[in-house]
Amino acid sequence: MKDVQNSEDTRGIAIDRVGVCDVRYPISVLDKDNKQQNTVATIDLSVDLPHHFKGTHMSRFIEILNRRHGEITMKNIPEILDELKERLDAERSHIEISFPYFLNKAAPATGKKAQIDYNCCFIAESGKSDNDFILKVEVPVTSLCPCSKEISEYGAHNQRGYVTIEVRTRKTDSGEWDFVWIEELIEMAEQSASAPLYALLKREDEKFVTEQAYDNPVFVEDLVRNVALRLKQDERMTSYRVKTVNHESIHAHNAFAVVQSSNWTNF
Repeated sequence: MKDVQNSEDTRGIAIDRVGVCDVRYPISVLDKDNKQQNTVATIDLSVDLPHHFKGTHMSRFIEILNRRHGEITMKNIPEILDELKERLDAERSHIEISFPYFLNKAAPATGKKAQIDYNCCFIAESGKSDNDFILKVEVPVTSLCPCSKEISEYGAHNQRGYVTIEVRTRKTDSGEWDFVWIEELIEMAEQSASAPLYALLKREDEKFVTEQAYDNPVFVEDLVRNVALRLKQDERMTSYRVKTVNHESIHAHNAFAVVQSSNWTNF
């Protein structure tokens, strides 16, 4: 049959990215405690398209994804990127894999466990000679306002914050990226806040978390600086970006802050 996609286009305009997006797909990711975790991802796959091609072959994106049988990690993403370039005659390829990641988290006083989820994303791109990879994790936390604590005769207002951490890691001699567990970034965010969030809390746990937050007040500025300092001290990280948004409890607006390393670049 005639291959219309391979026919010549005469408009002289190259396309930066073309592909498939919002693909819902079951995947398996590495889990620090259980080795692997099954989840469902939303995936975007794309390549560049030279000006002389009319279109790309959309079915090949799905074929390449299916060949991995849902197992997607930092280690095999470069293979996916390279195959995208080869099968689609492209110089650049791009992938974004967004998924919920679940931890069975114990309450701080009673130890009762319940599942809590975190939004995560693998973002990777391959050019002519090199691959680039970003691990992105969003962590909900509690923050208590230092100013409110200082000026109030009793109590202090607190809020739920969302810490988004994006990191690039160092490449090893074998050409692979230094591995970072999702759990490690979650822990960095929670240790930088007034208190973590939990799915299940009994009365003893609520008392513990409330007092923990009161003893560890942080502004939104403190929160991003605390996370950035931990990332800066980790030799595996080559660049990072941290954004925190506090959903204010006594204001009609939210507060946010961003810190990124001087060599941070977006795709």
